[in-house]
Amino acid sequence: MLEEKNDNLHEADGKTGIEVNDSIANDAIEISDSETLTEDLASETENELANQGDAHQEALDVITNSNAAESEDETLKERHDIPMQDYNTFSLDALVDELKKMVNIDKVMSVKDHIEEIKKAFLLQYHHLIEEKKEEFLASNPDPNEEFEYHLPLKSKFDEYYNVFREKRNAHFKHLQTNLKTNLDNRLAIVEELKELINPQENIKDTLKHFNELRERWKNAGPIPKDKYNHVWNNYHFHVENFYDYLHLDREARDLDFKHNLELKQKIIARVEELVNDADVNKSFRELQDLHRIWKEEIGPVSKEHRDAIWNQFSELTKKIHDKRELLFESQRANEQKNLEVKKEIIAKIEALGSEKVNSHSQWLVQIQKVEDLRNEFFAAGKVPSEVNEETWAAFKTAVRNFNAFKNSFYKDIKKDQNDNLNKKLALVAKAKELQESTDFQATTPVMKQIQEEWKQIGHVPKKYSDKIWKEFKDACNHYFDKLKEHKSEENSEEVAAFDNKKAYLDVLRAFQLTGEHKTDLDAIKAHIETWKGFGKVPFSRRHIEGKFNKILDALFEKLSLSKKESEMMRFANRLDSLTDSNDTRKLDNEKIFIMRKIEEVQNEIFQLENNIQFFTNTKNAKKENSIVTEVRKNIAIHKESLEVWKDKLKQLRNLGQE
Repeated sequence: MLEEKNDNLHEADGKTGIEVNDSIANDAIEISDSETLTEDLASETENELANQGDAHQEALDVITNSNAAESEDETLKERHDIPMQDYNTFSLDALVDELKKMVNIDKVMSVKDHIEEIKKAFLLQYHHLIEEKKEEFLASNPDPNEEFEYHLPLKSKFDEYYNVFREKRNAHFKHLQTNLKTNLDNRLAIVEELKELINPQENIKDTLKHFNELRERWKNAGPIPKDKYNHVWNNYHFHVENFYDYLHLDREARDLDFKHNLELKQKIIARVEELVNDADVNKSFRELQDLHRIWKEEIGPVSKEHRDAIWNQFSELTKKIHDKRELLFESQRANEQKNLEVKKEIIAKIEALGSEKVNSHSQWLVQIQKVEDLRNEFFAAGKVPSEVNEETWAAFKTAVRNFNAFKNSFYKDIKKDQNDNLNKKLALVAKAKELQESTDFQATTPVMKQIQEEWKQIGHVPKKYSDKIWKEFKDACNHYFDKLKEHKSEENSEEVAAFDNKKAYLDVLRAFQLTGEHKTDLDAIKAHIETWKGFGKVPFSRRHIEGKFNKILDALFEKLSLSKKESEMMRFANRLDSLTDSNDTRKLDNEKIFIMRKIEEVQNEIFQLENNIQFFTNTKNAKKENSIVTEVRKNIAIHKESLEVWKDKLKQLRNLGQE
């Protein structure tokens, strides 16, 4: 029986510590007639074994494929030394960092599976991100002629590292392929030479020497294609056994070699018995794989009486470790099921957010952050059962897509408002450009200031236009106010002269004496006011001189026998002239607001006093309270007079605005 049939194990990397002795006694061999063995006989035996109902076949089949692959490329063995992580839980940045680390490992095939898992996880997240960005773009850009473009620098970095891996992998494959066919031809030639050893006409010592040379050549022949691995190895062992069994190798030397091989295989079985009880199932499984490889590739046959028994013992232990591994996989599948439930809950939460109506940008920012957090939780939740992986991913994408559609419908309305704002600002840009060359500074300056205020009151515009129109508006305004500044610089000398004239005129006013004739004195004061106005504006930094002038006027008004209202209105007229000359509409507006508040205050005071009178007149002792009522009525009269003054001031101020 070919005991090495199907005795490989998947993905193991343990060390056995078993030394294999390939020596065969070079004693004399008695040769008898025997039937020459053919390739057909080997194939027939192989087929018989394949058809046997072996209860351990599943465990052995798992081993077969992996050892065949690792025999083709020995660097694959080292992939077990690098832990395979759940890359679906990594962020895009972390995936790129991990790829960079893997690419720098020299033995490229040892990280091939890891890199492919990294690539799968990266592209999954990347394509999801691109879909979201495209949906946002289409929502905010209804123009079908505008193409979607989005560049993620991290994707370029990922492609750069992956291309390095691909080049290293291709170079490795190219080197490997040049050797595989040659090695296969060499091994097949060795098998053919083994067939020819069964020749009773040759000297047995020469035959044995040739046999040992063939075994040494076989050991050093190198890797072969994995699809040829088991067939070639089975043929080789078949003819090695026949060299012992059919050529009647010197019994003592043969039995000694059989005994040596049996001891080695018993050591392997003893080690596997230890591995059955090892808590680290994956490590035990990888070491078992190496033990199968040694059993098959490095240890020769044992006597027929022990072949079935020792092989069955080995395969029984193999099945036990395989069963433990299956239990581990069951536990992992249970964890995957828990991860599935977590992801379903996350999807449900995103779906709920996709129907929760909010009405402001700030609230949407909160919702968006919630979805982003849930998205990160989804990727961090771990693997789910492979049979529902695509379904779960599709449900997640649909939930996120529906949320984005719901969000985008809100921002479409904002987009409409922004377009309206854009039209308003474009109108202000056009107006600013129209006025930027104006030299009528007195009329244009308030308008330019007003449109600047209007600009501030208008809301956001689409981002792609914002910088452009702001620059146009700012340039037009700056152009005008630069011209205004130049103009003021030219007028500065006139303002200084006006200051000097007003400063000298203050002495004239201080020396002015009233005649006692009311009309004459009033006309004289009015003439002084007109003269003062005629001097023109003074520099802004020296406008304190106006306060001195008003103080002298107040003293003159005090000496005149004017009514309080007439005196107050003359002072106010002078104040209005001062405010008008400053071209400061804001100050005029503030003055208007101040007067309106004073009117309201006086009216409230009058109302309160009149209520008080009503209270006193309704009491039983109203006669005794006549003095108080008289005082209240007097206060009412004073407040009404004051009210008339404030109303006249407001009327005069409004008339000024209509001029």
